[in-house]
Amino acid sequence: MVEVRELHEMAELERVDALFDDIWQFGPGAPPITIELMRALSHAGGYVAGAFDGERLVGASVGFLAAGRALHSHVTGATLRGAGLELKLHQRRWALERGLERITWTYDPLVRRNAHFNLAKLGARPVEYLPCFYGVLDDAINQGDETDRLLASWPLAAPPVRADRPVPDDVVVALADEGGRPVTASVAGARTVLVAVPEDVEGLRRADPGAGKAWRHAVREVLGGLMAEGHAVTGFSGKRYYVVERA
Repeated sequence: MVEVRELHEMAELERVDALFDDIWQFGPGAPPITIELMRALSHAGGYVAGAFDGERLVGASVGFLAAGRALHSHVTGATLRGAGLELKLHQRRWALERGLERITWTYDPLVRRNAHFNLAKLGARPVEYLPCFYGVLDDAINQGDETDRLLASWPLAAPPVRADRPVPDDVVVALADEGGRPVTASVAGARTVLVAVPEDVEGLRRADPGAGKAWRHAVREVLGGLMAEGHAVTGFSGKRYYVVERA
């Protein structure tokens, strides 16, 4: 059983640093967050927590208070299935105890498993598309790709959501996956549209960088464009499509 608890001591934070390095392999001098900053955030009342399987650290998360009575979860990583969910539930309890209303975080819109987890499982909703938000990173996961991100917002008082919401019969696919390549289509007049993401963008970036870049730009143009026009992402369907309700 995974146990999540807040972390404060330098020895604990050094273990978090090692865990993050094992996940992202950023290399010397470029961690997602430094030990010193984790120490400062923990001391100042920010969120620094670890997930443990017995004595083994299997996940960690670091966040800070943000505008609008929110906790912004800056970085979360896990190496054991289920640890990520336990960290999110611990964040939720932590935030509610402090009178906060929501938790926000960013994630790569092309990663299917993260989209399904965030939208279908937790019930968070993307509220902003952020092109190349962190610049070009040099870690083992993001190397060479532009860091487009979706800003997800998780309202803590919201009722549970269905794990995989149904879509209307008259839905139109705005971006499809055809043979591993993104293909756009006209959505004129459609109230609900679907935006596909690739099956495994991380593997695609390694095997076919050109296809990975094509997906990045297609999702930015279609999903980012719809959101910029004020349309709402309301779910993630079939573990492959963003569901967008047009205003």
